[in-house]
Amino acid sequence: MATDTATEVFEEHRPVLMGVAYRMLGRVADAEDVVQETWLRWSAAERHEVRAPRGFLVRITTRLALDRLRQLRARRESYVGPWLPEPLVTDFGPVLPDGAERAALAESVSFAVLVVLESLSPLERAVFVLREAFGYPYAEIARILDRGEAAVRQLAARARRHVEERRPRYEVDPAQRRDLTERFLAAATGGDFAALLSLLAPDATLVGDSGGKSRAPLRVIASADKVARFLWGAARKSADDGLTFEFLELNGGTAILVRSGGAPDTVFQLDVAAGRVQRVYIVRNPDKLTALT
Repeated sequence: MATDTATEVFEEHRPVLMGVAYRMLGRVADAEDVVQETWLRWSAAERHEVRAPRGFLVRITTRLALDRLRQLRARRESYVGPWLPEPLVTDFGPVLPDGAERAALAESVSFAVLVVLESLSPLERAVFVLREAFGYPYAEIARILDRGEAAVRQLAARARRHVEERRPRYEVDPAQRRDLTERFLAAATGGDFAALLSLLAPDATLVGDSGGKSRAPLRVIASADKVARFLWGAARKSADDGLTFEFLELNGGTAILVRSGGAPDTVFQLDVAAGRVQRVYIVRNPDKLTALT
């Protein structure tokens, strides 16, 4: 296989490889490292012997991501405060029409799902990602992971049960989420405590991720009143900081990117159900915002 053709084949499958790696690791930088290592192995392989390039590349990516995930687990045990995935730009545009496929793809990279996936074992996570997000048959997953098919089915059942038990049931209505996000920003920046409180479900929670490198809550804030007071106070303190706000699609849904001096400072994203905000995610760890520059 000529070098140009090898590059074209790899680039054709890069989105899938990035999708697998990101869902496995929850960080854009780590996923990009894994995909780059996959490219190095692909470029050095005896490609004339590869009958199914996509399967070959997915197998390499998955195994590399498994190795990386096992390394990251030790670091995350000492992580300061709650952990959230690194925000991922997911503007699907016209590639996917509105419908079940788009909704499923968006949910598979949502903060709510990726946080739950953190509690799976590395093998369970790999099986869940390949099966639920990409629809791989059990037999093919068994080949990718070098495991028996019966064992893969058991891993899949255990992972699916775990995710179903812990995954919050939030609506995925893009228009409603966008509307609530815009009203949320207007209330917060306008200092309208009553309006902010009215947007929150009574049992709303707020999860902040700073990694100990920025100011953010080190514990989950629970109840609409406490969440609203925290956001209202934070908005008042930053009112004169020259912040700018923009909307973009991250992890399958509308999010707010806050910039300070032009540099990414904070990402806000909301989970919505029954017309109210159920959960507020705040990412302030600067290491997780570099890709948004």
